[in-house]
Amino acid sequence: MRSIYQEDAPKRPVNLSLNADLVRLGKELGLNLSSVAEEALAYAVSARQAELWLEENAKAIETYNGRIEAQGAFSDGIRAF
Repeated sequence: MRSIYQEDAPKRPVNLSLNADLVRLGKELGLNLSSVAEEALAYAVSARQAELWLEENAKAIETYNGRIEAQGAFSDGIRAF
């Protein structure tokens, strides 16, 4: 699977405000908080990019679906399912 970001980009220190109890539990469980935060951010960025793509392409998707509904798919006569 292709990454949505440059994985070999340099690390950058940032300040975050996180729930203290959640941080404590994460540390107690031996989690690498930086890695967990980076993975969660990558997931959130990917999800938001998908939402934006759907919003930006909604008209084209609607038009295509309307055409398929009215005319059918090009393979309707040859597909076996």
